[in-house]
Amino acid sequence: MQAATETPKNVQQNNAQNAVLFEAINLLIHLDTEHQLMMQISSKLGKFIQSRETNVRYLGLDAMTHFAARSVTLDPIKRHQNIIIGSLRDRDISVRRKGLDLLYSMCDITNAQPIVSELLKYLQSADFSIREEMTLKIAILTEKYATDAQWYIDISLRLLAMAGDHVSDEVWQRVVQIVTNNEELQPYAAQHIFDYLKAESCHDTLVKIGGYVLGEFGHLIADNKGCSPIEQLMVLQTKMISAPDPTRALLLSTFVKFVNLFPEIKPQLLQMFQFYSHSPDSELQQRACEYLTIATLPTDDLLRTVCDEMPPFSERTSILLQRLHKKSAGTSERRTWVVGGKDANADEKEVLLAQQTGLKRSFTTIVNGTGVTPHGTNGTAGPTANLAQNGQNGTASAAKDLEGLDMNGHSNDAAMPNLASAAHLSPDWEMGYEQMFFANEGVLYEDPQIQVGIRAEYRGHLGVIKLYFTNKASFSIGSFTTTLDNKSAPNLKIDTKSLPESSIDAGSQAQQTVVCTSVAPFSESPTIRISYLAGALQGYTLKLPILAHRFMDPSELSAEDFFKRWKQIGAGPLEAQSTFGLRSPSAGMDEKFVRDTVAGFRWRILDNVDPNPKNIVGCAVLQLEKGKTGCLLRLEPNHQQKMFRLTIRATQENIPRILLDQMQERLAKGSPV
Repeated sequence: MQAATETPKNVQQNNAQNAVLFEAINLLIHLDTEHQLMMQISSKLGKFIQSRETNVRYLGLDAMTHFAARSVTLDPIKRHQNIIIGSLRDRDISVRRKGLDLLYSMCDITNAQPIVSELLKYLQSADFSIREEMTLKIAILTEKYATDAQWYIDISLRLLAMAGDHVSDEVWQRVVQIVTNNEELQPYAAQHIFDYLKAESCHDTLVKIGGYVLGEFGHLIADNKGCSPIEQLMVLQTKMISAPDPTRALLLSTFVKFVNLFPEIKPQLLQMFQFYSHSPDSELQQRACEYLTIATLPTDDLLRTVCDEMPPFSERTSILLQRLHKKSAGTSERRTWVVGGKDANADEKEVLLAQQTGLKRSFTTIVNGTGVTPHGTNGTAGPTANLAQNGQNGTASAAKDLEGLDMNGHSNDAAMPNLASAAHLSPDWEMGYEQMFFANEGVLYEDPQIQVGIRAEYRGHLGVIKLYFTNKASFSIGSFTTTLDNKSAPNLKIDTKSLPESSIDAGSQAQQTVVCTSVAPFSESPTIRISYLAGALQGYTLKLPILAHRFMDPSELSAEDFFKRWKQIGAGPLEAQSTFGLRSPSAGMDEKFVRDTVAGFRWRILDNVDPNPKNIVGCAVLQLEKGKTGCLLRLEPNHQQKMFRLTIRATQENIPRILLDQMQERLAKGSPV
């Protein structure tokens, strides 16, 4: 009776004692004290989370989540697992949210399956306000602690089916990436997603992932009962009737993959393309027309190229973690801990993600400028890496948006594509490169969002290149990074100074300095990968105009000395010669163009040296880290036949061929008429 009539004074005293006790517990957790004391803390917190007072339950769960972020072992917390699971059904939404945080943080390989199972059960009756966060956390736990690949697929598809509209794009796109990167999963995933599609009621998210997976891997189950090519087409066609336009666009891409995979149903597929070629939606109409044209070409060469198999995605920080930390930014004390347990707090990348509270991300495109994307228009996924995405600004960017945790617990470096390499050059790289081939200052790349300027200075075997990145947009861009790759030019040593900031405000500019050293002759230019977040993840791979002739200095010689050295060097391995014509009959080869091209390669043109006044001879010194190399040139143009004969000699092997190939490439283009 006395307890029931507890006075306000006693309540205040209890609240004050609890407040002091919570602060002491949080301090002890932060200090990482001895094991015995930590066990006592866990026991005390176990009583708090069962308290009748809502505030005490909330603070107990919060402290226990903090405990999970710091504790070496989760065993003391696991003792209270049933009570914590029960907190998901607490009458107070704040307590329910905190219980979800704690379950996420206390999960490990030993209890992942029961926790995920309980979260899935609760998802159906959970508040709408936390369903998206629950879906994200279930997806992360399923991926992170999956010991059985089939269990991962089962849970992921069940999650997508249950969560419906609460599934963010990152969740289903992540499933796409893992299936693509794990060959042993592909037949199982294709079969199970097809089973879901057969159901009368199927959410649009499952239709999108089904379209992608069947477009890539439907042939792996084509011999199974009930999964023939025509049956796959009929199921997808049924879903297409009620699907929104972005999903229909994705399924059209699936069907053009089917043309390549299942030629026996080509007539039915052509009918689909013909039908949608009259669609009032411009995106559907354009796709259908293009796919119809590709599918009806005399040969299948272009079809096979366009519908080539999807390459593996790169493995980096999980986009699910990025999405989660974006949603929870500012809701917890992230200066000292991250929701996700001790492993998450030990991971520098995850801690950094949690600190980036201003991170903005919208996955409307995929794959960073390589065309390797499971996305179609408006954030939908397409079934191929190299199908054209039409009518959308930036749809060729962002392959890295499907990045994440490795299911096998380690990254496969050999399978990771190097997006900074010359193999992934962006479509519009060449225009600026051509303009900067001889110039030392100008614009290397520009689009409505960003401008990349360049200013270079070369002295001897050294070059200093300053890159200027200007944000032309009306909003700031974040996570700005650059990566240089000189694997194609190993004899060019590159040293870069890191960017001072990772974000660029609207109208502002960032600078980066690149110092390069010509160690030995090199034939290819280095490349640079530029990526940043501006709504979506954007990426460009450009070739830098750093070539061998940049390290050449013109040199003067008299006619007598020129022919004397020419004979001394002689032919053989120290000479390279080529006879070639103009590539285009409409191109010109006037004398000014020829002389300007030779001078652009930094040759000193020696007049009145060759007996034929129409011929051009030149002399230069190539500066290398190991010393200087003398180079001589003789160019014999035939203006009537529009032909050249070019001969280069040097005192070191390989140099004549490198210089000749680059000059031939430029001269053969000719001058515009």
